[in-house]
Amino acid sequence: MNRMTYGTGLLALVIGLATPVLGAVQNRDAAEIRQVQVRQAEAWNRHDAKAYASLFSADGDVVNVVGWWWKGRTEIERKLTAAFAVAFRTSTLTIAEVQVRFLTPDIAIAHVRWTMVGAKTPPGIPVPRQGIQLQVLKKQAGKWLIVSFQNTNSMPELAFPTVPPSAGTKP
Repeated sequence: MNRMTYGTGLLALVIGLATPVLGAVQNRDAAEIRQVQVRQAEAWNRHDAKAYASLFSADGDVVNVVGWWWKGRTEIERKLTAAFAVAFRTSTLTIAEVQVRFLTPDIAIAHVRWTMVGAKTPPGIPVPRQGIQLQVLKKQAGKWLIVSFQNTNSMPELAFPTVPPSAGTKP
């Protein structure tokens, strides 16, 4: 056997052995990220701002469904404490679906579909009922934490019109 064939065969063996291990690690990490979502719903439903904020890195941020941008775990906790006092005091969050995609072994994106009942928002602010969160998570010291969180209200998707509106009609 020549050196080229031996080297190629050895490389194929190493890749073949490593692939199942990497797949198992990624499956475990995806399960841990899904557990972050379980803890998110549990903390929300207990109206526990401290536990909810603990899911974020110290410098994590949130853009909520109305576009308010909260920067850092401390601010997230403070703002949620105020929100749980009235607007979300009787709310219940349900996580309906979680899709995880890894960008690197230690950075992942999660799309999280949710529903909510019981929220009572101030006039002029839409009541959140269902939506999708986009989360960027990073594994820090063996623990998955949310570093960036964008929340969007959603509605069932409708087909786009197939003909333009008539002249003179408002869109």
